[in-house]
Amino acid sequence: MTLNPKTNNTQFGLVLSGGGTRGMAHIGAIKAMEEYGIRPSHIAGTSSGAVVGAFYAAGYSSEEMLDFFKKTPFFSFSNYTFWKPGFLDSDKFYKVFKEYFPEDNFEALSKKLFIPTTDIIHGKSRVFSSGELIKPMIASAAVPGVLSPLEIDGVLYSDGGVLNNFPIEPLQAHCDKIIGIYLSPIQKISASDIRSSYRVMERAYHLATARDSIQKFPLFDKVICPEELYPYGTFDMYSLDTIFQIGYETAKRELKELVLS
Repeated sequence: MTLNPKTNNTQFGLVLSGGGTRGMAHIGAIKAMEEYGIRPSHIAGTSSGAVVGAFYAAGYSSEEMLDFFKKTPFFSFSNYTFWKPGFLDSDKFYKVFKEYFPEDNFEALSKKLFIPTTDIIHGKSRVFSSGELIKPMIASAAVPGVLSPLEIDGVLYSDGGVLNNFPIEPLQAHCDKIIGIYLSPIQKISASDIRSSYRVMERAYHLATARDSIQKFPLFDKVICPEELYPYGTFDMYSLDTIFQIGYETAKRELKELVLS
């Protein structure tokens, strides 16, 4: 199927999966999309995809987004918590994001944005798309056991990827064409690849979310899934430029055959 960004009135949608610091590949892919003239009007993003999606919907360039992640000390000791369920206190990131989203409102964005989160009390997914922006964005990225759940209107919310890591559903009624970027490819591994408890946890999480996500692939007009990302961990803060480049080059290659010149 061909994607023609020059077609009049075509509404493009973009779905961004979770993936931790692999989310830098989303930024690289967005850069490639814009070079092909593909500019989505609607975005749905989970976890790191929610953060990247919010920045993109607010009008930040790929260079500005990458710079934010490179210079923000997410794992600073000041962000650690000893009283909440997680290593990092999600509430402490509000001030960081308020500098970039001063209006703190979905309606202030230039693109329509949908952010899935997980209501961990009632065990269901909730999609935010209006009202307060920053808290749902942080909640969607609150990886269980790493970032503490975040309270919104008396309910605790956590990583949106737990129940919906590839959220195409909010866009299906609004978009003619939908592109998905999926950052958790499942590859064959050996026992030597999971010798640490962190690797076991990461592998289990990816397996748990992959089945539902992969079943959605046929619903997209195109899915970009950079296989080269597999060696890079969810919290690899040392390879951001490399991950960005992988996303850019993969999207550039995958979209070339779909876009009419």
